[in-house]
Amino acid sequence: MQKIIRIGTRESKLALWQANKVRAELAELGYESVLVPIKSTGDIVLDKPLYELGVTGIFTKNLDIAMLNGVIDIAVHSLKDVPTALPEGIVQAAVLKRGNYNDVLVLKGNEEFFGEEKGLIATGSLRRRAMWLNRYPTHKVEDLRGNVQTRLEKLEDSETWNGAVFAAAGLERLGITPEDTVDLPWMISAPAQGAIMIAALENDDFCMDACEQLNHHETKVCVGVEREFLRLLEGGCTSAIGALAYVDARTEEVNFKAVLLSRDGSKKIRVAKTAKLGSHKFLAKDCADYIINRGGRALMQEDESDATKVAAVYSTKKLSELQKETLSAAIGIEDSDFIKMRFNRIPAKVMKNQHDNV
Repeated sequence: MQKIIRIGTRESKLALWQANKVRAELAELGYESVLVPIKSTGDIVLDKPLYELGVTGIFTKNLDIAMLNGVIDIAVHSLKDVPTALPEGIVQAAVLKRGNYNDVLVLKGNEEFFGEEKGLIATGSLRRRAMWLNRYPTHKVEDLRGNVQTRLEKLEDSETWNGAVFAAAGLERLGITPEDTVDLPWMISAPAQGAIMIAALENDDFCMDACEQLNHHETKVCVGVEREFLRLLEGGCTSAIGALAYVDARTEEVNFKAVLLSRDGSKKIRVAKTAKLGSHKFLAKDCADYIINRGGRALMQEDESDATKVAAVYSTKKLSELQKETLSAAIGIEDSDFIKMRFNRIPAKVMKNQHDNV
């Protein structure tokens, strides 16, 4: 008797849609499967931005544990939520053909606020927040967490938000078409956004063979470049990173563009390169090196440091290490001899002539 594949999935409508898509494609190949819904930490804790939770794989960890414990055979994820380093024994078994990778703004009202000083939009994504503030530095961004339906309801109930940013793929997969939606082609998507990934145990030959047949080669190449770039930057949900690769069928080239921003959007480093399909092995590394060599590592460290500080002190005179140690580690300290004192005496003759002015 053939094994029934147990598919682990989060409980949101979007996650279930994606898991059912995998189930349907497996059924077409003659494999029987069942869904096993499992709660994730990211679905439970909704009162904090993702980058403040400090948990790697916040949407995937519980599914990984279930797989390692033999509760499920495979897990279906939005690939952009999957850490670049998988737990030992778990591997990427397949990547389905990618959906729409763009971001869209669902409006609350009209588009007039784009040109106004005090626009207010909502998103739980650090990348989207930083990119919005980079383009509209006088606007404000508020946190928005929850599944797609919950976020749309919060937007509808808000009396202050002008709009909220969503992944186009999520809306399309759920058949949701808000009346007022604006495409954001200038916003570089998250690495692997729009792609569905299947994880399986490395030693489970039956499931690995079944899932391998669902692989979409072009998607696998593109998201592979994006995630390698993310890995090399050592960035995750605590860094504002966008990365997008696509294959130009006419030239058979892999086109790649990426961006790293400070959390407040005030600083940005961009890169764009191409490589022939099949010769793209070092494309991600070349782009990551470009970002790092232009201050990318320092930019991410600066954001990490700022996130842990409760106050900042700037001294116009260099402080000794002993003086700095008297302050709490939670206080950021910058110092320099900004004001210099010179002890040159003014000649008496000058003083006498300028007495009234002095």
